[in-house]
Amino acid sequence: MRWIDSITEIASKSSVKFVLCRGMAGAILLAGLVACSGKSLEPGVPAVGSDAIVDTDTAARQLSWWSRVAIDALMRFDVWRGSRSGYVALFALDGHAVYANTAGWADLEQKRPMTLDTRMRFASMTKPLTAVAAMILVEREQLSLDDPVARYIPAFAGARVAVDHSPAADGHYRTTAADPLLVRHLITFASGIGPGREAPGSESELWRAWMHADPRQADASSLDEATAQIATLPLFEQPGTRWRYGWSADVLARVVEVASGQSFSQFLQREIFDPLGMVDTSFLPPADRRHELATVYITGPDGELIPIIPDSDTDYAEGGSGLISTARDYLRFALMLWNGGEYLGARVLNIATVAEMRSLHVSSGVLKTDGIDGVGWGLGMAVVADSEASLTPDRDGDFWWSGYLGTTFTISPEAGLVGVVLTQHDPGPAAEQPTVLYIIQALAFAGL
Repeated sequence: MRWIDSITEIASKSSVKFVLCRGMAGAILLAGLVACSGKSLEPGVPAVGSDAIVDTDTAARQLSWWSRVAIDALMRFDVWRGSRSGYVALFALDGHAVYANTAGWADLEQKRPMTLDTRMRFASMTKPLTAVAAMILVEREQLSLDDPVARYIPAFAGARVAVDHSPAADGHYRTTAADPLLVRHLITFASGIGPGREAPGSESELWRAWMHADPRQADASSLDEATAQIATLPLFEQPGTRWRYGWSADVLARVVEVASGQSFSQFLQREIFDPLGMVDTSFLPPADRRHELATVYITGPDGELIPIIPDSDTDYAEGGSGLISTARDYLRFALMLWNGGEYLGARVLNIATVAEMRSLHVSSGVLKTDGIDGVGWGLGMAVVADSEASLTPDRDGDFWWSGYLGTTFTISPEAGLVGVVLTQHDPGPAAEQPTVLYIIQALAFAGL
């Protein structure tokens, strides 16, 4: 049968083939029987379907029935077994909503159900908005990708590159003058700014120094202070030589502030949130209102879900993290990118600019340290360079990104599919990998 073949295809492309084939496929089939029977997996858990919206009147194409049932069942099953507190999944096809559902809880203790309008922390899914903000200024000629960063942040004028990633006897690093650090290097994550991801066991002393100097841990009170702290550290490599996951987007956000003459949060509000109708999107609210957000959980040593306050919370607007949003709002942003920079008559970027953003500027190897092949980088987002080598059924040219706490989105120009899948879970040492997020995406692709 086609749907069994599709599940097998999803599993066969993963590095954890045995787990997915025997575990996930079995879970989908078992939970699917329960979903079709209309019975709840656990008394009191909100059933999938209570918050469904499908644009059947205007959508020419739909996801297959088995794909929708499998996504429903998988979300319910994962909540029932206690792996995650709740899920939200929202997909559009050819610009029309074709799947929107929730499962589980925004807060387990309060029995607050997860909904399509639950506000939650999107973490690194902030980065694509930072890239869009920069490209708005590029279109207006208030910024150029070839501008030196030091024009906007003078502290980077004397940037140095570490010759060795271990300090000398006096505790200092041997350095050499950095080549010009350009705005282009920030948006392509080839700035030399760390800390980046290192393979376990291969972390250098320089990497540890960058981790220790995290502006969040240093209690920076503004983006200006955070970037000033970043500028004191030696770069890992010469700008333009290697993709590195670090604080490039935070520095880019500060460039946006200086170039625009507005705070970063004000700029996003006026140029992206308001035009797109992203009414529930902002940065972290005041402490006395954070209880309104979905609770973040971490898996304890005995498998229990423990509520936490993430270490990443800051009181200022960052470029690499910190965004608070909903599935509905972020889908508007994603549909704008899918539609060449326009959503429901509101144009944020020109078609040519979006095409440039989703082009490969780093051809491959972006997520190699995470064991993921076939992925390159555009301007502020990952781009699928080789769909045969990637983990899930996708297309060359698809672009996407994810957040640390279990959020992800994908845009497939060829398939016409745009999706946002969300949960709220810290990937601590006892947690399972967030495989379900990507299986949900894969099931949507397979159901086309």
